[in-house]
Amino acid sequence: MKYNFKFHNLLGTVYRRGDILFTNDGNSVISPVGNKLTVYNLKQNKSNTLPIESHFNYTAIDVSPNGSVLLAVNEEGEAQMISLLTCSVIHRYKFKQQVNAVRFSPDGKHFAACCDSTVFVMTAPSVFTGEFRSFVLKRVFKKAHDEVTCLDWSSCGKLLAVGSKDTTTKIYTIEYLDNVNMFSMSGHTDKIVGVFFEKNSLDIITVSRNGQVCLWEASLDPDDLVVSKVQISHQKRRKKQKEELEEDDINKRDDIEKDKEYESDKDEEMETVTDKVKDENKMLHYSKLGRHYIGDAIRQASYKVKLSAASYHRPSKLLVTGFTNGVFFLHEMPDVNLIHTLNISEHRISSVAISNQGDWIAFGCPNIGQLLVWEWQSEQYVMKQQGHSLDMTCLAYSPDGLYIVTGGYDGKIKVWNTMSGFCVVTFSEHKSTITSVVFSANKKFFVSSSLDGTVRCYDLTRYRNFKTLTSPSLVQFSCVAVDASSELCAAGGHDVFEIFLWY
Repeated sequence: MKYNFKFHNLLGTVYRRGDILFTNDGNSVISPVGNKLTVYNLKQNKSNTLPIESHFNYTAIDVSPNGSVLLAVNEEGEAQMISLLTCSVIHRYKFKQQVNAVRFSPDGKHFAACCDSTVFVMTAPSVFTGEFRSFVLKRVFKKAHDEVTCLDWSSCGKLLAVGSKDTTTKIYTIEYLDNVNMFSMSGHTDKIVGVFFEKNSLDIITVSRNGQVCLWEASLDPDDLVVSKVQISHQKRRKKQKEELEEDDINKRDDIEKDKEYESDKDEEMETVTDKVKDENKMLHYSKLGRHYIGDAIRQASYKVKLSAASYHRPSKLLVTGFTNGVFFLHEMPDVNLIHTLNISEHRISSVAISNQGDWIAFGCPNIGQLLVWEWQSEQYVMKQQGHSLDMTCLAYSPDGLYIVTGGYDGKIKVWNTMSGFCVVTFSEHKSTITSVVFSANKKFFVSSSLDGTVRCYDLTRYRNFKTLTSPSLVQFSCVAVDASSELCAAGGHDVFEIFLWY
């Protein structure tokens, strides 16, 4: 007999909290499920939970541009760099505080993390950077007056836009640029939920919690950004000093001449940079093109509704916004034309993601553990999964091992396919906690008991409740059993200590 059990999959819940995102091919969705990560393959209709876990629940995740590395951070600020090729943790780091968002740069050389009012920019280990150390700190920005909520990289990877609760959006430079300083944009009256760069442009779209959308136009193009020659000269100087230290000090006169030549080269470079900046005299600044109030229409029904999530697809210029009442809007930018709106639930949408192709949109609702993938062009669900909103109380394996039936405190019964990992059907006929479920020997139906005083039989062929059993007096049932012939059913009372038999 073998006892070397191996983790296979995670069933019972599909989404808890945190970011959801599509893989680079657009065929799969990565969802944080507590302290684990589940990958839902939408093409093959299967789910796979990575054999990796954390001590706390994951909240912020992002995938590198080449799709080989996944960066996941839990609610305590513990970060894990995961290889999606080997499904193993290759690096660990602790930020010592909660991380609100993480994003890889478009070239995959850096990634940024938002911690409280601070933004950390680190070098990502890869063959592109030649850096294989874990989490090498490159820049730190502490200009925000309140907690940082979101960030986005420009297409060129030289600028970083950061939104915070102080209603401002700030622009930072990763490398030192001659014509760019830290720029702050204000104009919102609530905290920033999303900030997005346009494709191959420095124009920015900002979205706040009260439903305001602001369009910002940049005075420069990505090709107009000038890398500081002072930084380049310092790098040359350090490199030259290193080479001189490695060489033997044979001729001091030659060293002095080299220093003089280097100083003259440095002066020439500084003069060239100064003349160029004076001639151009053009720094990066932003001007507001317009402000739109997309939340006013939905707030007419309830003034308490807030914008809770936003995502932007650069190639197709599609802006998706989710609200606390379960409604989402799809707008076409920059004219802010409403394309589609839908109410997917009555609970808050905490995370929104768009596939790279721009045809699928994923939504996460943490209050009910719901994960949806919507194809907006055909207006159809690609995937609609929902776990138990409360804890599970019981489960049963089918005799052939193909299905698992679970019951929970929410009064719902769910049937899970063990091969695909998806929920096949949900039964909500019970009005109280499910206490027990059991399969029949012929594998055609299963029986459940509940504290609502009923025992129900469900058909696995037609997916319906074909029989409901009750006692002469109202009794809360705590357990249920079916005989080998599947003709007799017995249930035990919770308080009366009696057994009831039906045939």
